[in-house]
Amino acid sequence: MRFLNTIKTCFSTLFIFGVLNVFGQSESNKFVVVLDAGHGGKDPGNSYHGFVEKEIALKTTLKVGKFLENEKDFEVTFTRKTDEFIELVDRPKVANKLDAHLFVSIHCNSVTNQVPSGTETFVMGLSRANMNLEVAKKENSVIFLEDNYKTKYKGFDPNKPENLVGLKILQEDNLYSSISLATTIQDNFTNKLSRKTRGVKQQPLWVLDAAKMPGVLIELGFLSNKQEGEYLNSDEGQTEMARQIANAIIHYKKMYFNEPYSQDEAKEIKPVIKKTVVEQPKEIIDSAVSTPAENVKVEPGQGIYKIQLFATSKKRDTYSKDFKGLKDISFTFENGLYRYYYGKSYDLEYAKKMNSEAKSHGFPDAFIVVFADGKVSALK
Repeated sequence: MRFLNTIKTCFSTLFIFGVLNVFGQSESNKFVVVLDAGHGGKDPGNSYHGFVEKEIALKTTLKVGKFLENEKDFEVTFTRKTDEFIELVDRPKVANKLDAHLFVSIHCNSVTNQVPSGTETFVMGLSRANMNLEVAKKENSVIFLEDNYKTKYKGFDPNKPENLVGLKILQEDNLYSSISLATTIQDNFTNKLSRKTRGVKQQPLWVLDAAKMPGVLIELGFLSNKQEGEYLNSDEGQTEMARQIANAIIHYKKMYFNEPYSQDEAKEIKPVIKKTVVEQPKEIIDSAVSTPAENVKVEPGQGIYKIQLFATSKKRDTYSKDFKGLKDISFTFENGLYRYYYGKSYDLEYAKKMNSEAKSHGFPDAFIVVFADGKVSALK
């Protein structure tokens, strides 16, 4: 335990230092996404059959950015826009400096066996599968291309399993949000593009570990598989993959910020949204008035259920002990009162379970509220 705490402290210190010149400046009331094209410059990444990872990753990432920039209230920042080498330690710094809502890193896979294919999306975690461990080693090995890497990473060696264990999750409160985004990305690839999926996996990856917000690392496919490599190397393939990544990010923004869905989007929302931990990086101001309502029913895509725990004139940290172990805490502020809520779901039955859970944690006056049409209504 002492070893893990030491590693965690060292890693936390690393990404505090240094300022990186980035493309963009944070604006208020914007959903900030940092897009990270893997590799670049002297680090080509994977290369098979004439397909080069750094080139495919950059082109696809820029396309994702263009799709998002055409959406309302998005601010997009890139860790790189050209073929340049960005040190691994600096990539999450871009997102941390902007206090971004999401960090998305885009890569391509490869193995010596040229048969495997498929997309996969990684979130920060400790892997127990040997194949996953090998992916972690590959993505972390760019460290060796950096100047003074021994000092910068405090002796961290991505080839040593005992060091990978030291990559303890610094952002456990964001893990479920990352998984939610990763799942939507994979679902989009499979359902919209008929791409083979290898699923969502947890991985001890430095670039995700150092980011303070939810983040994912996407492997678009295997360049070692010639057919898949040809698709990813084509403008059509890059555009299609980018569109589905952008769609997943847009869906994430709407789901976690209670924004209305189009009719087509509403049809695709699953009936039950499992309890998800969401970091609220900025204060959420909601102008709605809490009013009682009898037999309120909310159709998927038109509203969301939450559990109101209490209202107070004093602002509380959403990770405070005042919430007695409950996570996924959000709040609104109006008329001098902060109203604190637990959880979120589109399914009333699941909301009732969350309400019972809140009561069992010491909130006997907890009740269900509905966020819909710009209003917050208490479900009595």
